[in-house]
Amino acid sequence: MSTTLRSAPPTERDQVVDGLLTRVAVSTDPDERRRLRAQVVEEMLPLADGLAHRYARRGVDRDDLEQVARTALVAAAERYQPGSGSGFVAFAVPTVTGEIKRHFRDCGWVVRPPRRVQELRAELVVAEESLRHRLGREATVGEIAVLLECEPADVESARLCGSGFRPVSLDAPVLSGGTEGDRLAEIGDVYGRFELHSDLRRALSGLGERDRRVVRMRFVEERTQSEIGSVLGVSQMQVSRILSRILRQLRGSLDAVAA
Repeated sequence: MSTTLRSAPPTERDQVVDGLLTRVAVSTDPDERRRLRAQVVEEMLPLADGLAHRYARRGVDRDDLEQVARTALVAAAERYQPGSGSGFVAFAVPTVTGEIKRHFRDCGWVVRPPRRVQELRAELVVAEESLRHRLGREATVGEIAVLLECEPADVESARLCGSGFRPVSLDAPVLSGGTEGDRLAEIGDVYGRFELHSDLRRALSGLGERDRRVVRMRFVEERTQSEIGSVLGVSQMQVSRILSRILRQLRGSLDAVAA
């Protein structure tokens, strides 16, 4: 939508808004400047609300999105310098959209995933839509991973993190009867936890020294992939691949024990 707005010829309203902001730039009266900016914001409210509505039904309340968009519009009107670009609309659209995306990133998560997973989830939405149109069907995880230049496990993680906006209630009914909460392990299941820890310890012992070090840095010390990469002397993408390989190996070891 933003591309369309930037490339479209200016409307009468756009010309009015740019004229108001030009008057703001040359005015020396603070009250007049505030009044003119208020007129700009009032004229452009439909633009802000329209951008906010594009992101509705994604886990954040629509009224909150409108508030974020309108606040960003006010900031855009205060920062805009007439004559420095293609007009106020071209300046305001990315400003408002950026604030909406930042709101999703910082405030939209009930369960907050790592930053890289959040960013990959945003890329995933675009990639899935692109491949859907190109292939005429839903893309496989492998096809998406190739397009995004990441591991299939990373694609799965990005898909799963979407539940961080609206996690399923523990009181939600399940088809087999009961609720989601009934499917959780008992807190007092000491033997079950001991068995799990024992199996995991054996699986970890099968890793190489560097892999065990990576596991400790990521899941015990809670370092980011970039920080781990700095320690190991490799890129963040290589760390992501190392972690995916380790997790696959651990999963295989635990599955073998369960079988």
